Amino acid sequence: MDQPSHFKLKNNYPAGGVREIPISGYDDFYSFVTDGLKDEARHCLAYYGIKTQDSLKLYCFLADDPSGNIEVAAYETGTLNPVLRSAADLFPQLSVFEREINENFGVVFEGHPWMKGVRFPHNRRDKSKTMENYPFYGIESEELHEVGVGPVHAGVIEPGHFRFICNGEKVLHLEIQLGYQHRGTEDLFLSKNTPLQRCILAESIAGDTAVGHSLAHTQLIESLTGLEPGEALQIERCVALEMERIAVHIGDTAALCGDVAYQLGQVVCEAIRTRVINTTQLWCGNRFGKGLIRSGGSNFPLSEETAAEIIKMTDFVDRQFSGITECIYSSPSVLARFEDIGTVTGTQARQIGAVGIAARTCGMARDVRKTHPFQYFRNFAVNPAILETGDVLARGMIRKLEVRESLRIIRELLEVWAGKDKDTGKPDYSYKLKPGAFSVSVVEGWRGEIVHSCETDAKGNLVHYKVKDPSVHNWMALALAVRSQEISDFPVCNKSFNLSYCGHDL
Repeated sequence: MDQPSHFKLKNNYPAGGVREIPISGYDDFYSFVTDGLKDEARHCLAYYGIKTQDSLKLYCFLADDPSGNIEVAAYETGTLNPVLRSAADLFPQLSVFEREINENFGVVFEGHPWMKGVRFPHNRRDKSKTMENYPFYGIESEELHEVGVGPVHAGVIEPGHFRFICNGEKVLHLEIQLGYQHRGTEDLFLSKNTPLQRCILAESIAGDTAVGHSLAHTQLIESLTGLEPGEALQIERCVALEMERIAVHIGDTAALCGDVAYQLGQVVCEAIRTRVINTTQLWCGNRFGKGLIRSGGSNFPLSEETAAEIIKMTDFVDRQFSGITECIYSSPSVLARFEDIGTVTGTQARQIGAVGIAARTCGMARDVRKTHPFQYFRNFAVNPAILETGDVLARGMIRKLEVRESLRIIRELLEVWAGKDKDTGKPDYSYKLKPGAFSVSVVEGWRGEIVHSCETDAKGNLVHYKVKDPSVHNWMALALAVRSQEISDFPVCNKSFNLSYCGHDL
């Protein structure tokens, strides 16, 4: 009987043993990846390497949306710097993963179309490759010119460099160079031995996604320890996640209005967002939800009084945000700057493995809450908003639609919560991790799917921890969006994605 080439598991279910993942030869591993991705209903969740004493293991996780399965395959090299056939030439969504593996471990992927550094961490394999000698794409021409923006920007934002090649005012090509922020996040998960330290680390991965990343980490830990959150606690976590989604979407709408000088939309949305984050602060003492999500329990169990305030907040947002978005999306001056600007096609989105709103505005029904449900979403129907045009207008409109859906989710979840046992318990900081195990946790954050995965040794110690923010996929979408646009359209295109620098750089 042939050995299976891969292992199947469900999102955030009890962890499997590392030995359950079959180790394939590279030909079989390559076939698993490329044959799997021929089905557009599958995409790559994560692909990374783990160094052992004298070899390197490669793991690839594919999400199969119709079945809700996560399929994982592994390949172990016989050397630390092998030469392998690239799959990125067939499936560009794998490009950033192969580049990262090359940067970290020196693996040469023959046929890779764009083998450049991703983050330039201090422990990269080849230290001769630096940010100062980054090989930007160039075109020799007297008619073209280059424009460099960043890494230090005029606004108070994070560092990143954008290199444009332009013909007059029209952008022919944009290359985005990141890697300016390194906190060693993944290594810190291994060196920080107390559960509380890891919780604080998780919610600091991306400041605007504290709930999303801390929930991904918490799910991972609970799957490795056997901790079972009660239904009331699961609902509370889902409510917090949707409140984060609402707050950021409204804040992004304000930013989009500011970029096209529609001040009314900007200031009103900023005021509405303040009401949302102040309600989060009322709940847990922090406007961004830090401290709210913890393994096994909660230090801030939802009370009936706070639930009532959340309902009042949803009523306020429903009225105010609906009213101002009617003004925004009926304004000719706004529509002129949004419509048909920064378009990403459905084909491009599928090729780069776009996730979150970047995918859903290109006709892709990619939402982990529905396809790989977690927490109480396993028992609750989510209706993702799907648009087709892939432009700035779509990325603005989908925020309006998702806020409306999140308001419905919160109200209906709180109705269910009212009838549940409220004994959520306190967080468990004394847990022991299952030895020789691995697990993967996926959460639909406001940007898209967040993936945390890890592996333990025979004593139950973490030996590997991997984080993937949705920005890893979607920065390429921004680069594609500005092609053939006026360079003056870059700021509004950039805001329409609102990607994370620190979530990418780690």
